[in-house]
Amino acid sequence: MVRRQEDPDLGVLSGRTLFSLQRELFAKLAEQGHPDVRPRHGAVLAYLDEEGSRATDLAAWSGRHKQVIGTLVDELVELGYVERRPAPGDRRAKLIVPTAKGRDHIAKSDAILAELESGHARVVGEAAYAEFKRVFRLVTELQTGERAPDGEPAKR
Repeated sequence: MVRRQEDPDLGVLSGRTLFSLQRELFAKLAEQGHPDVRPRHGAVLAYLDEEGSRATDLAAWSGRHKQVIGTLVDELVELGYVERRPAPGDRRAKLIVPTAKGRDHIAKSDAILAELESGHARVVGEAAYAEFKRVFRLVTELQTGERAPDGEPAKR
């Protein structure tokens, strides 16, 4: 276990960052009127467009299976954060659309995350934090296959 503490790899660092960020974010969201949303709901709410998104798009963007997204959407409908509406131009498709409660949650979440990021940037320096995010975005794209190993966008 000491090995991971002295020289943590990308998985350990990413996991520790994610779990700590989620704890702080969801504690603050609970204080601000959203105690019933859980980190798992971020697979929908973090990617949801205000005008609505298709479940298949949410699955692709979040990296989750469509069935998982369907379950999360069901939970969020029950909690009053989203609703299903017919997609314009395609009667078979449904859009997942945030309700007023969902839009409030998204706005508060965005503000909390911006505050957290601003705090990190103050501590490590604005330029260093901007460079960290640029490199982390690139590593994420390489890891998820959005970017080819040669650095070019992946052809899909």
